[in-house]
Amino acid sequence: MTESLQSPAEPLKFAYWVPNVSGGLVVSTIEQRTDWGYDYNKTLARLAEDNGFEYALSQVRYIASYGAAYQHESTSISLAIALATERLKVIAAVHPGLWQPGVLAKLVASADVMTGGRMAINVVSGWFKDEFTKLGEPWLEHGERYRRSEEFIRYVREIWTSEHAEFGGDFYRLHDFDLKPKPVEVPGRPHPEIFMGGNSTDARGMGGRVADWYFMNGNTPEGIQEQIRDVSDVAQVHGRTVRFGVNGFVVARDTEAEARDVLREIIDKADREAVEGFGSAVKQAGQSTGDKKGMWQDSEFADLVQYNDGFRTGLIGTPEQIAERMLEYKRRGANLILCGFLHYHEDVEYFGRHVLPVVREMEAAELERVHA
Repeated sequence: MTESLQSPAEPLKFAYWVPNVSGGLVVSTIEQRTDWGYDYNKTLARLAEDNGFEYALSQVRYIASYGAAYQHESTSISLAIALATERLKVIAAVHPGLWQPGVLAKLVASADVMTGGRMAINVVSGWFKDEFTKLGEPWLEHGERYRRSEEFIRYVREIWTSEHAEFGGDFYRLHDFDLKPKPVEVPGRPHPEIFMGGNSTDARGMGGRVADWYFMNGNTPEGIQEQIRDVSDVAQVHGRTVRFGVNGFVVARDTEAEARDVLREIIDKADREAVEGFGSAVKQAGQSTGDKKGMWQDSEFADLVQYNDGFRTGLIGTPEQIAERMLEYKRRGANLILCGFLHYHEDVEYFGRHVLPVVREMEAAELERVHA
């Protein structure tokens, strides 16, 4: 078996969850000085790119659910954020089944031209049945959702890179199509990057076969390493390489006690009804897999208060503790940390001022040891 280990010479990359959905990044009644509106997010994007963040991931919700009453659509706010910044790369989460892939590919290609090559997509196979059925779209069985997503990715990649695009699948077809304008030609990037996530066997196989990046829910370093190994094994068979991102909720404070107190308050003030409703919905999605292996299947109540298991990554404590934890994920093969925060403006600035410099110092020291 192969293992895709992160090179010590390559710095960790950082992304942040765009709070384009109301309610913040934790399902809790704790005060969150975070807003879902555009003006707040425009300021946040500029802060983020000035504090070490390379990517911004816009989540996708279509209807009010589990504490998220309002939502800005992901592709539109991603483009708006990119146009408000100079360097930040934006990732828009998109659902096959709710997007026709050629239309989505056209939108992203145009947005990529407008932003100088800073657009990407995160293909989400879907866990929330109501978003499909209330829009009049069929809800597919788990494996079929991933099969559709794989075709979606192959179609989009083909239309972005071919002058006479052809694709024939069970869900999508493409006939001698020449998309113009094509996305921007960026060195080392043949087309806008394609992210996806998951934990199931279906997701791991799909990630190895077609994804550029594979996002993982929060987990221990050992749990992350296992997923990286599985996806990399599939990728190797297909002559590919995949890069990996880990979700984590960051509570960085001057002392560990302060950080732990914040985490305790978040969980103590959890919106129990919303957390339990979310937990029931996502566990149902994973239990529909053949091997009962999927995202959130071993998540406990406290884990689900941060809806991508961000607490499990353990980025709670002092800047030094968090930096060391991040480097442990890098040693296991992670290329990127996807961060959520409680009070975004303040916490992103604190991250850039106090956490990121320690990460870079530790990376430099580790590189020196490797070459000693």
